[in-house]
Amino acid sequence: MNPKEPFKWRHFQSELILLCVRWYLRYPLSYRVLEEMMQERGLLVDHTTVYRWVQAYALEIESRCRPYLSQTNDSVRVDETYIYIKVKGEWKYLYRAVDSNGNTEWH
Repeated sequence: MNPKEPFKWRHFQSELILLCVRWYLRYPLSYRVLEEMMQERGLLVDHTTVYRWVQAYALEIESRCRPYLSQTNDSVRVDETYIYIKVKGEWKYLYRAVDSNGNTEWH
């Protein structure tokens, strides 16, 4: 695959290819479900074609998106510190949360 022109010589538009690959990777959809979804939109795409797209472009999409993803941290502790503030006329509690790296967030 040419990194500068990854969709060169493809029958379908690059937006359609990216849409199918993204939906397959993001949501629990099968290739046949994606085929039906494209048929509902008036596009005749075979499920094996979607499979080939995923095999060809999934790693490239992942490598290009990886630098823009932030690391997630599931460990959060809620501190005893809170503020009682008025938001749009209603009083709300605002709690301080501290993650395992020591970063403070207000929730």
